[in-house]
Amino acid sequence: MHGHVPGRFTSARVRAAGALLLGAHLLTVGWLTLRPRPVPWVSPSNLQPLATIHADLAAGPAAALQGIGGDLMLLAPVGVLLPALGHPYGPRAATALRTVLTGLFLALGVAALRSGTPSQVVTVDAVMLNTAGVALTHLLLWPRLRRSLLRREGVRYTPPRVAPAQAGTQGHTPRGSRVGIAP
Repeated sequence: MHGHVPGRFTSARVRAAGALLLGAHLLTVGWLTLRPRPVPWVSPSNLQPLATIHADLAAGPAAALQGIGGDLMLLAPVGVLLPALGHPYGPRAATALRTVLTGLFLALGVAALRSGTPSQVVTVDAVMLNTAGVALTHLLLWPRLRRSLLRREGVRYTPPRVAPAQAGTQGHTPRGSRVGIAP
């Protein structure tokens, strides 16, 4: 349906760069979140929603920025890098849903791996904030990047037009097949 796209090689380069950057980012996330910390004590895991966020806010602006902002930014680049791997021509709502769900599964995977790492604390708020960071990045940055990629390739997306219905017509009359029936 799309036919020949003039900037096909540009699109392939963008996908390759997106795959490379996404892989590098996920390796960095793994290194940052899955290495043991040298601390004498570790607080228990928190599975009560919003408890960690309230504690960070109560601890002051610096702790809130570090705790909440760090969890928002941990997987945020996935919101742009993941859709860059696919085709920018697809429906925006489907791309957003696919990206946010993938971000949720990545956040759950990081939390599951973190639970087995010594001195790492698992919180449900981290999973929620990681997913929110992916969603915010996708909603704020992907439309501009998508437009830029489409403009660079010389593609102008216009939604399909539906012809207006004429008054009094109900469409074509259905016809049966012209194949005879054998005895």
